[in-house]
Amino acid sequence: MFRKKLFIKEIKEKLEKEKVSTEKQLQSFAKKDKKLAGDWETRFPKFNGGNLEEEADEVEEYEALLPIEFILENKLKDINLALEKIKKRKYGKCEKCGKEISRERLEVCPEARFCLKCQR
Repeated sequence: MFRKKLFIKEIKEKLEKEKVSTEKQLQSFAKKDKKLAGDWETRFPKFNGGNLEEEADEVEEYEALLPIEFILENKLKDINLALEKIKKRKYGKCEKCGKEISRERLEVCPEARFCLKCQR
């Protein structure tokens, strides 16, 4: 039992660090949506009538950041969900079959929601 508590403590610390890191990555190009909790919006470039080529590059960069925002946003949601599960003492169980997720899987991906069998 002691080892499991220590493992959960280590995982919680890892998740909290990952949460801070993911939020920093998002903040570098997006802002939190004030109307929808957990949602982020990539900042659209502001144009001031400058060089059309530069403005086109900025729009291209904006479009390239949209899928990155989506991925980071989902990762952050999974991290928050894992932290909530730790709080409620329900962490480490597969959401599909209810079995324990392997320790090895949780070490690699602490925000995992499914065991390897159900993930496929």
